[in-house]
Amino acid sequence: MKLNKYTLLSFFMLVLLAALYRAIPGRPWGFAPQFAMAIFGGAVIADKKLSFILPLLSLLISDVIYELLYINGVFEIKGFYDGMWVNYLLFGSLTIIGFYIQPGKISSIAKGVIAAPTLFFLTSNFITWAGNGGYQRGMSFSGLMQTYIDGIPFYNNSLVATAVFSLFLFGTYNILVSKLAKAKA
Repeated sequence: MKLNKYTLLSFFMLVLLAALYRAIPGRPWGFAPQFAMAIFGGAVIADKKLSFILPLLSLLISDVIYELLYINGVFEIKGFYDGMWVNYLLFGSLTIIGFYIQPGKISSIAKGVIAAPTLFFLTSNFITWAGNGGYQRGMSFSGLMQTYIDGIPFYNNSLVATAVFSLFLFGTYNILVSKLAKAKA
């Protein structure tokens, strides 16, 4: 994808809207566009370094909003916390999944839609369990399994959100690419 000022402005608006959406009070936990943005950025942005910025900037902006709402007593959840760099690292790594997606192929997109939240779920819950002395579930196999069970509602919402937002992002992208190709013909 060629980056011009309109494309960059569109991506900035997407980042801002996604960040604001993620910080909406009362939205289902895990239902946010950032996983879809990560795989979309990896799939369509030619400059791979830049493709990491799209979802990470959205995550950072929403964490700033969370922190401001927490400071002002609106939210009970902090935006900045110990160990958040691990989530950013894990989250950024999801962009790599997008490198292997063919943006015009539904089966390729579907694989990314399943892979991104699944990889995040498995890795983040393991790190939570291992890093927090068993996450109050004990340093045993059953404690690890209970940690994964605790995360299932977040995982389910992440899968659905990634599918919904990917449908929008990749669908819109493919419609625009198709229209541009027809206009050039």
